[in-house]
Amino acid sequence: MKHSVDNRGLSRGIISLKDEVTDMDNREQLRRITKLTEQIAGLPKGYLSKKTIGGKVYYYHQWSENGVKQSRYLHDSEIAPLADKIEKRKELLAQLRILKSQKSRRNEATGMKCTFMHKRTPVAELELDDVTGFIQKIGSVYAPEHLPIGIPVRNEIADRAAFNDWWRDRSIPASRSGVPEALESLGVADTKILLVRCYGLSLSDQYWICPEGAELRWEDINFFQNDFSEDIGDVLFGERKKKDTLNFSSPDSTSDGNLKKRWKIIDGKRCLIKGGSNPFRQQPFNEAIASGIMERLGIPHVSYTVIWSKDAPYSVCEDFVTENTELIPAWRLLQAKKQKNSTSRYRHLLECCELLGIGNITPFLDRMLVLDYIITNEDRHFNNFGALRNAETLEWLGMAPIYDSGSSLGYDKMPGRMRSEKDVVCKPFKNHHAEQLKLVTDFDWIDFDRLSDVDELISGVLSCEEAADYIDEGRIHAITESVRRRIGHLQELAMTQAPRQLDTTEDDVREEVAADYAPKMEL
Repeated sequence: MKHSVDNRGLSRGIISLKDEVTDMDNREQLRRITKLTEQIAGLPKGYLSKKTIGGKVYYYHQWSENGVKQSRYLHDSEIAPLADKIEKRKELLAQLRILKSQKSRRNEATGMKCTFMHKRTPVAELELDDVTGFIQKIGSVYAPEHLPIGIPVRNEIADRAAFNDWWRDRSIPASRSGVPEALESLGVADTKILLVRCYGLSLSDQYWICPEGAELRWEDINFFQNDFSEDIGDVLFGERKKKDTLNFSSPDSTSDGNLKKRWKIIDGKRCLIKGGSNPFRQQPFNEAIASGIMERLGIPHVSYTVIWSKDAPYSVCEDFVTENTELIPAWRLLQAKKQKNSTSRYRHLLECCELLGIGNITPFLDRMLVLDYIITNEDRHFNNFGALRNAETLEWLGMAPIYDSGSSLGYDKMPGRMRSEKDVVCKPFKNHHAEQLKLVTDFDWIDFDRLSDVDELISGVLSCEEAADYIDEGRIHAITESVRRRIGHLQELAMTQAPRQLDTTEDDVREEVAADYAPKMEL
């Protein structure tokens, strides 16, 4: 009898081992599928076409979008890089088809049915791949006006590709430092699975998913009014945890950006804690400096302070979104209408805001662009500013206070490069700050006397004892010198010439890419 039991135990062990091996194979396959899918999403669709007009050859990029054929004229410098990207996309699509075919033969993924919610409003029926987290089917749409901006509905059918784009942007970027290790520790193949496990809840808006058969209420699960687990944040910050004890109910699963970050409840307030990148770990200090400059200029902003943990600096700010409001990033605003080839990124944003009913955006942009010039901001991409609205009434409340200004003040550069300001690029509209300044319509609001102590502000933030391991006196001097020089140039512009807006497509930012924070030593 004992022998028989041992055999059964051995048999179960073999089956378990086989299942484990199969699971490992499936997970690796899914990891590759997910990676390929993300790579493909970042590459252009369509093909190149050429037309001969008057004996001259013109090249165009042509593609289909929501069933409508689109076309864009290409400058000579764009042709070869675009052709390479399109060819790369074709290669990756071929690889993806093979992998999906293998996966379907081995193990068909099952779908998780759920209702897509906007606070208490049912919006649409979804079916999610419960292994990858992708939206594989969209059913009935109950409230199209409550769908995320930029998801078109035609013949009562929501665009699945656009919905997946929005859903993917909601998850932690795979490029964030430490994410591959965190996923392995958490036992999941993709960051979108973390989305599913926390019902897609965020501290930036009121969207979430309610699984079929689950009796969940917004009041009981949202992170604005209820506590949340710190387990995911701990793992993302490098702490090891037992998988079987993890609580996935966390807003950290819906935090964007490439820098290490997490949410904590501090004195009853929802606060975002964000680190800096090597070698100088400067972004947290820059947030505090930018806050001080905006305070002096009367620019609505999110206030940041610097804290220390395990000998590393982190910025801390309180969540400016409440249980009644939500942040709509500018990137989503841009999806309100198709951009014409002849329209600049700046003009397109103005037109989208006008279409949506968001007023008084020009003064906001004036202040943001002036600030970004002063601090040499290199990463004000379209997800680093936005508008606020009421989540229930959909009433626009205006532009959000300025936030996320850390990738500035030569954060990754040596002092010599900061002084020369060589190759300094910017976002979101133009590639260079001098061109972006031409978009400013008014300088009269700037009180330059309020900036007279900017040297003391910068020195006070950067000269703390703990910062000495990252930032020396030479670096502080170079930063101060750069800011002072830019304020002087700005003052000269304000005194000698009236703003004359030059709104063209020249020098427009072509790609919406956030900064890569891999260490770069520029001498």
